[in-house]
Amino acid sequence: MSLTPVPQRMPEAPPPAYLSDTYHWAYLNCRTLPWLDQPWVVSAILWGNARRLMRSAVEEFGPGQQVLQAAAVYGDFSQRLAARLEPHGSLEVVDVAPIQIANVRRKLAPWARSLTRVADLSLPLDKTYDGVCCFFLLHEVPPATRRAIVDNLLQSVKPGGKIVFVDYHKPRWWHPLAPLMRLIFKYLEPYAPSLQQEDIARLSPEGECFDWSYTRFFGGLYQKRVGIRKA
Repeated sequence: MSLTPVPQRMPEAPPPAYLSDTYHWAYLNCRTLPWLDQPWVVSAILWGNARRLMRSAVEEFGPGQQVLQAAAVYGDFSQRLAARLEPHGSLEVVDVAPIQIANVRRKLAPWARSLTRVADLSLPLDKTYDGVCCFFLLHEVPPATRRAIVDNLLQSVKPGGKIVFVDYHKPRWWHPLAPLMRLIFKYLEPYAPSLQQEDIARLSPEGECFDWSYTRFFGGLYQKRVGIRKA
């Protein structure tokens, strides 16, 4: 009698060093995750601008589109985006951390067409989309990883499709929170200052294939970069 071998499950790859070393407390800890995932916490972190920024990003997309969300987002952002794409569109969320994918999968359970998967966005993607949304991810990765992520996301946009980046920006000189934000970045968000010095549209040569628009919020502390791939 021959025995059929049981397929062995491949072990999960460890999270990138920048994530485990810098943000383990925020994104890989099962105890802090439920607390940080509260909409009021997200609102506090963004100085009361969370709803405004989420709405501005979500409204860039429309019903029927196939949209990629680059990395999980705390709060109700994914639910807002999934609802925006109804009834025939679909949202796919990709994140490098299994704990984050499990959490967002739970939140997207009412949207049967939504997809989630664990993958490293700094590696080439295997699909193209009508739209891509990157909401407060780039400030959390080192510059070299940031450039790779932007390049891969841009390449995943179909001709005529749209990509939306919402993230931190260098505030105006008079901004009353500028000194406090420098301290926050120094101790909690060490990669954010480098993003403030960069133009997202120029992080990849692929950016030349897009027409770009640019909006600043809250005295310049936040930015929205929207690119439409040229046909």
